[in-house]
Amino acid sequence: MPAPRQYDQETRDRAVRMYRERRSSHPAESAIQARRQVGALIDVKSETLRGWIERSEIDAGVRPGTTSDEHTELVRLRREVAELRRANEILRTASAFFAGGGARPPTQVICAYIDAHKHRFGVEPICRVLSEHAMPIAPSSYYAHRRRPVSPALRAEAHLVNTVIDLHREHHGLYGVRKMWHLMTQEGHLVGRDQVARLMTIAGLRGVRRGDHRTTTTRRRAADDRPRPVDLINRDWAAPTRPDQWWVADFTYVWTPAGFCYVSFVVDVYSRRILGWRVASSMTTALVAAALDQALFTRRRTDTRFTSTGLVHHSDAGSQYTSIAYTTALVDAGIAPSIGSVGDALDNALMESTIGLYKTELIDRYRRSWAGPQQVETATAGWVHWFNTRRLHSSIDYRPPVTYEQLYRQQTSAPAGEAA
Repeated sequence: MPAPRQYDQETRDRAVRMYRERRSSHPAESAIQARRQVGALIDVKSETLRGWIERSEIDAGVRPGTTSDEHTELVRLRREVAELRRANEILRTASAFFAGGGARPPTQVICAYIDAHKHRFGVEPICRVLSEHAMPIAPSSYYAHRRRPVSPALRAEAHLVNTVIDLHREHHGLYGVRKMWHLMTQEGHLVGRDQVARLMTIAGLRGVRRGDHRTTTTRRRAADDRPRPVDLINRDWAAPTRPDQWWVADFTYVWTPAGFCYVSFVVDVYSRRILGWRVASSMTTALVAAALDQALFTRRRTDTRFTSTGLVHHSDAGSQYTSIAYTTALVDAGIAPSIGSVGDALDNALMESTIGLYKTELIDRYRRSWAGPQQVETATAGWVHWFNTRRLHSSIDYRPPVTYEQLYRQQTSAPAGEAA
């Protein structure tokens, strides 16, 4: 049987009493000699006995220092602080691992987290902390899960979860269940909507939700008396049967520490494609005219048959769109201007919807990142490219705008027999 690592308290107290009695009965001896004599009798080293003596004097208040009770309390507090820090680290890493809360993750996901962090925190502490925060799991459940063989169905589900995570990240973490279901189907995965919802729950994924976006146009006395084009759209957004039949335009603002900047868009109603956009530090006619010029250039560059004659351009009654310079540019291009009624944002609802997506999917998600117009411009370029080429739109059969236009051209250019 191995020797005990520490002397019991009774042995210590007896050794101290023997030392004091020795000092009293042999006043001529030095403290070192007395400790050696007592230590030899009870088989304790002199230095060890010295520590016991000093501790006894501190506890009695004779010598300054931390008493035994205070030392015990400090040890207890330090242990509690260490446990709290470990619990906070477990919660921090778990929050990142489970990506955003919701219902309790499945047991296999919790076990995967334990596998990833057990060497750092230990299995029992992780189980205790998770159980205290609405993720109950016992160490025995973890070990039983680890001993259980992986079934083919569970392995296939794990692969699907990884696929969902990869596709969700490719689309900037914006898609909810509905769009992820259509995306998975287009990627060749035969999964149902409810299954996609369950896979996203396992992965801790969720889409962004568009907040309330209200735009109110106000009447200006000078503008009321000024003639302007009539409304040729009348909110019939489903009417276009081809690209470049109707375009809509509007602009919005973005706050940055360098001041407000403004972003204008021109969108094709049929395909929802953003044809032109521009970022500027002032909301002038040049801002909206630049977006129009880019839209015309985009069409002329990619389609030699494009003509703007007969195209309808719809906007609100903002002074930039009712200005003489902008109206003249539309007329020169053969475009018919259309203006919605003042005070009714629904007359340009499709454009308001696009701007709402822009704010939700880009601007509001990275609100603290915008140092100035240049950063907004760079990020907007990336978002517009993704919006046009990869984003699924429910209004056009869950296809990207560019793909939807390509399908239209393929159908209209095919011979009648092939189209049938």
